[in-house]
Amino acid sequence: MSLSTTGIIGIIILIVLLYSKMPVGFAMGFLGLIGFSYVVNIDAGLNLLARDVWDVFSSYNLTVIPLFVFMGQIAFHAGISRRLYDSAYVLLGHRRGGLAMTTVGACAAFSAICGSTNATAATMATVALPEMKRYGYDMGLATGTVAAAGSLGILIPPSVIFIVYGILTEQSIGKLFAAGILPGILLCLLFLLTIHLRVMKNPSLAPPGPKSNIREKFRSFAGILETLLLFALVMGGIFFGIFTPTEAAAIGAFMTLLIAIIRGQLHWKGFIQSLADTTKISCMIMVIVTGAVIFGHFMAITRIPYILADYVSSLPLPPHAIIGVIIFVYLIGGCFMDALAMIMLTIPIFFPVVQTLGFDPIWFGVVIVLITEMGVITPPVGINVYVVYGVARDVPLEKIFRGVFPMLISLLVCNLLLILFPQIALWLPSLMR
Repeated sequence: MSLSTTGIIGIIILIVLLYSKMPVGFAMGFLGLIGFSYVVNIDAGLNLLARDVWDVFSSYNLTVIPLFVFMGQIAFHAGISRRLYDSAYVLLGHRRGGLAMTTVGACAAFSAICGSTNATAATMATVALPEMKRYGYDMGLATGTVAAAGSLGILIPPSVIFIVYGILTEQSIGKLFAAGILPGILLCLLFLLTIHLRVMKNPSLAPPGPKSNIREKFRSFAGILETLLLFALVMGGIFFGIFTPTEAAAIGAFMTLLIAIIRGQLHWKGFIQSLADTTKISCMIMVIVTGAVIFGHFMAITRIPYILADYVSSLPLPPHAIIGVIIFVYLIGGCFMDALAMIMLTIPIFFPVVQTLGFDPIWFGVVIVLITEMGVITPPVGINVYVVYGVARDVPLEKIFRGVFPMLISLLVCNLLLILFPQIALWLPSLMR
């Protein structure tokens, strides 16, 4: 059996294992071990397993993941997310559709200290849905907004997906973080525009809330001050080269904990829960990364990524058409697979193609994150939709998916603009030291 045939069979078996509900990290690691042992020998496979597990779990660069996850967990348990929502509500809640717009703004702000789409969606669903229900919002609009805006957690830095992509492709995590800022702002504006247009067309979807006076609006800025401080500290330090992303994560986590202690809103139980959730989420990510590294070595020895890169680069198609095909694959795959798993599985295959075509790897990272954002809200997997459904059990699942659909159009428009104008993503990284 040829090496390429072995690799193709391995990919097919992996897909079957993933659909059998086997954990993603274990599926990729197990298949990578078996495949590598088959191609070389069992001793080489076991040596590969030991080396890759050690390399991943002892990696200094990967310590950025638990630190940013801990930062987001402390922010949640200290009530920072609630204060963000309350502040945004005072500013926007009086408008028709204002609570939904408030949710988008709060999700964007919380994403700046969280880095996880699932955590952002779960947090904002808990905070925002009861308020929108109380003011008579259509629950399709309400739940769809939370699920879609929660996806900002993997685009607006710090982002776990950017960290993993940067490690896999050996790109600067700091530049990837910077590249996500302007597309994140653009996507927020597109979400707000989508809500505005929907409410204009059907005002009954979102009645306006009570107005607030100038004094209340001025005081509301206090609720977002701590988030702005944390974001400026972390991203400003990275952007100006004061400290590395790992150092920035440590400083951000420490400052978040310090703010929580000073405010006196982090109880011992919340602190212990933050540690437990951080450990659970970080271990899950590290196992997935380890599995993907092992599987990537199996793919490399079968030479499938390089054969595919040579084949695609020789196609009589313009480079943007080939990128369009890759994006379509991500779009379809994202409907069936978790965003992180999709990145881990496909980057070793598609990244050599992107390099061969001459596209900027930082720009490609942002494009892929935007596509995987679509995956977290599209059926049948749509993990963010299920997260919101877990909070709003009285809302039918199909209604949440219908509410998400207009937001998918915003994501498509944002991706199209990013493809047409790459400098949206590349301008800020070009200014970095």
